[in-house]
Amino acid sequence: MSNQFESLIYKAYTAFNERNIDNALSTMQKDVQWSKAWEGGYIIGHDEIRSYWTRQWTEINPKVEPAGFTERENGTLEVKVHQIVKDLQGTLMFDGFVKHIYTFENGLIKTMDIELVEN
Repeated sequence: MSNQFESLIYKAYTAFNERNIDNALSTMQKDVQWSKAWEGGYIIGHDEIRSYWTRQWTEINPKVEPAGFTERENGTLEVKVHQIVKDLQGTLMFDGFVKHIYTFENGLIKTMDIELVEN
């Protein structure tokens, strides 16, 4: 898988951490399917992602940083992510790793799913 996708992923995470929804959405297909780790289930499309993230950020303060990339045999890109989640008062809720699994279409993110990292 090309470095193009790694660059796209870095752009998406940087925008998320900066709370710049428009920059993050610019990395995604209009009908992107996105895992709602915080609530469960999935959302589809830019409007639903915008609403989900905006709501999420009123309750928690997550920061995510890519820590490694693995191309899987099925063509998906596994991104090992260091995730730090604090409440709005700064109390640590989670500090650990998860896997974000991506597919791409026409150079943009098509789907994102989440897997737990096994210890």
